[in-house]
Amino acid sequence: MRALPAVTGRAEFDVLVIRTDYDDDQAWRDVTAALLEPWGDRQYEAHVHFIDDPAWTGATVDEALNAVRADENLAVVFLADRRAVQAESHALLAVTTLTREECVDDQDYEQLTEFGREFRTVPAGVHDVHANLSIGNLGFEEYAAWAHDDPEGIYRPF
Repeated sequence: MRALPAVTGRAEFDVLVIRTDYDDDQAWRDVTAALLEPWGDRQYEAHVHFIDDPAWTGATVDEALNAVRADENLAVVFLADRRAVQAESHALLAVTTLTREECVDDQDYEQLTEFGREFRTVPAGVHDVHANLSIGNLGFEEYAAWAHDDPEGIYRPF
């Protein structure tokens, strides 16, 4: 596994989005514009920390998790991979930072990752996922289940 640059400068409540695909700059601009739109029923201001460094090209989930592991306030990281950048929905890959060591036992970890440790979400869902995981209002497994139930496997806010 390669070492990636350290993630620095993220404010505690900023969404972390890491660009891992560098084939289409216009599509990336479309993704960032969608992520910076006001969100939620009250049209909250979007706070996003973007990692836009070609050193991250093709980074895997495990490489990204290893690079952000030191951020104790981060429950989820979003990857703008090839699929996210190229798809019309721009559904980013949401990845839990939860590790087995943070759980009571194997059964607890399996329950919390029942639908996997990752799922896709449209940009409009990124802030909802991040905010609710940050305050413990909902769990990663709940969002992963909603994505699992979607015909395309994507979480879409209600």
